[in-house]
Amino acid sequence: MKKIAIQGLLGSFHDIAAHQHFKDEEIELICCATFEQVFESISQDPETIGLAAIENTIAGSLLHNYELLRDSGTTVVGEHKLHISHSICCLPEDDWDTITEVHSHPVALMQCRKYLSGHPTLKAVEAEDTAGSAQMIREENRQHWAAICSHDAAEMHGMKILEDNIEDNKHNFTRFLVVCQPQKADSLRDINTTDKASLVFALPHEEGSLSQVLSILSFYKINMTKIQSLPIIGREWEYMFYIDVTYDNLTRYRQSIEAIKPLTRELKILGEYKEF
Repeated sequence: MKKIAIQGLLGSFHDIAAHQHFKDEEIELICCATFEQVFESISQDPETIGLAAIENTIAGSLLHNYELLRDSGTTVVGEHKLHISHSICCLPEDDWDTITEVHSHPVALMQCRKYLSGHPTLKAVEAEDTAGSAQMIREENRQHWAAICSHDAAEMHGMKILEDNIEDNKHNFTRFLVVCQPQKADSLRDINTTDKASLVFALPHEEGSLSQVLSILSFYKINMTKIQSLPIIGREWEYMFYIDVTYDNLTRYRQSIEAIKPLTRELKILGEYKEF
């Protein structure tokens, strides 16, 4: 049985993603209130695997998770992309004419902003979790409150579903990273079949420093699929660059890494894995 640490409760999108990624396997979920607790669970138990959202096609990158990933010393061994579909639900005795406020994670509220603008009398209230909002309303019998969560979470907590698929953009996907302690990586992926990597590095504050790195990657036919910069605290106007690259030749990819090392500072391979 695999132990998987996720942010959120049963029925959350992390729960759904974990079961999809590890389909046909028996898993035990460790439900954490925060992403910090997810990485803490991995550090305390070398057998624990983590699954953490890293970006959404609408809300963008979860910037703090990049920092947690880098600082944790964990290794990325996989990714999973999940189509996100939101439902609005309430207690069975409530209905549209009785609910006054809606609770959910701030990202979920943002993803349903246009829909909620069509219900101006509803007060939007931020919460820690989508599924947790439904659970709280049910357990505390919060009449006149609604939650935005997955259809599965609404059903799991015995809530009345007022409407499904309320997200503003139907092309709404979240990308999750599967992470573990480095010594466990080889049991979760075959390095020889990997075709994607996540890297982080700093650059000297010099003209053309980033373009030189990109030129070398291009020369080795390494495709960069994402780049994200974050400021380095205490070093004004200097940044850490988080990039994802894909490759079809492991040897050539490794040669490209050796070629960019002299041009970068603090280069770290966050993980090598199979593209989803």
